[in-house]
Amino acid sequence: MMLTDFYGLREHPFQMTPDARLYYPSTVHSRAYAHLTYGIAQREGFVVVTGEVGAGKTTLVDRLCAELDPATFNIARIATTQVEGDDLLRLAAGAFGTDPDGNKAAVLRGITSALRSGDRRYLLIVDEAQGLRPDALEELRMLSNVTEGGRAPMQTILLGQPQLRATLASPDLDQLRQRVLACYHLGALSCEETHAYVKHRMRAVGWQDHPHWDDDALDLVHRHSAGIPRRINRLCSRVLLSGLLEQASVLSGAMVEATAIELEEDLGSGLQHLGRPLAMPADDGALREMRQRIDALERNAGHRERIFNRLAEIFFDGARTRT
Repeated sequence: MMLTDFYGLREHPFQMTPDARLYYPSTVHSRAYAHLTYGIAQREGFVVVTGEVGAGKTTLVDRLCAELDPATFNIARIATTQVEGDDLLRLAAGAFGTDPDGNKAAVLRGITSALRSGDRRYLLIVDEAQGLRPDALEELRMLSNVTEGGRAPMQTILLGQPQLRATLASPDLDQLRQRVLACYHLGALSCEETHAYVKHRMRAVGWQDHPHWDDDALDLVHRHSAGIPRRINRLCSRVLLSGLLEQASVLSGAMVEATAIELEEDLGSGLQHLGRPLAMPADDGALREMRQRIDALERNAGHRERIFNRLAEIFFDGARTRT
């Protein structure tokens, strides 16, 4: 039995792949979107959006691109890691459909010719921009100097993790900073917005309160995810799977807690103390917390056994049906 069939959903609400259709306009995302649209309206320069891994930067820009008129904008997107200036120019050339081969002068001529041809505006979106070297950022600044008829035909959106802000603060990049029209850091969702985010994504795929999310369950989703959308998606996806396997109509706090511990174990966080003695609790409160943690781990062992047993039942039932 598929999760979507059991809960009457059109599709999975918590896929890890960014999906602009499920965009949730939280306070921080709405403000970031306003910065993006303001920057685009200025028709020049740079817009910078930073945020932790999984904060929703890509989904935000997907939403923006979906609303821009393709007859007006030529949009190019590139993802970078550690690239030098010449390599970035070739990536930009390829993204805009010009020849990325040849020497640097030829590549620049191709990009400049493309920017100055036609009536459309060019928007270059650089994801993972925290990996750009200063010389690569300087090449982007030089491209922003290209003008046609007194206007800059290209704008650049830089998306990156928080260290991008530190990179841009370098004294060597003062001229680029002067071209940044808008800059916003995408923070985490509050507890209340985490509740709304989960329910928004569920409703978007046909949810009608089956399964029902207890309030304390969503409080724990926020606590364990720190309000980061991708972490919320990962945790909620596994909670729904647990709900399917246990045929649950209510998703409880205990289920979220057990699933969060299971995820931590899967990711190996429980191995961090191997090879060295554990520190003893400093007070009674810390001792109580350790005992609660041990109790939760013991409960989780039974929870995991039930999941494995249920998976085995589903597998063998499916095998008998096929034969």
